[in-house]
Amino acid sequence: QVQLQESGGGSVQSGGSLKLSCAASGDTRCMAWFRQAPGKEREGVARIDSTGEPRYADSVKGRFTISQDNAKNTLYMQMNSLKFEDTAMYYCAALSQYCSGGLCYPPCRHIADNYNYWGQGTQVTVSS
Repeated sequence: QVQLQESGGGSVQSGGSLKLSCAASGDTRCMAWFRQAPGKEREGVARIDSTGEPRYADSVKGRFTISQDNAKNTLYMQMNSLKFEDTAMYYCAALSQYCSGGLCYPPCRHIADNYNYWGQGTQVTVSS
């Protein structure tokens, strides 16, 4: 069982920055940030797998940075140059994987339905 607790959301002006945190307990080999704006589907923003390699949605590349502090079992996402269209509820998610011979299943992707555990979400509002 994995429990996730996000923090760090808020309201900023366009061009501003925020840093989200997600405190996790349990197995967290694949973790990701998703977001969902009103009337839109939940979309993957950034993820990090057991190798520590980050992946980003094209819409946030160069602006967002995902990182992980294994000692604190905490996931972070630094968001810079925020835009109005980044306004959404942001969720931390963890995927339980079966790993053998260097391969893990399900794969660590931005597929929301694959993720087993979700935080309660933290709101990010960017004003133009």
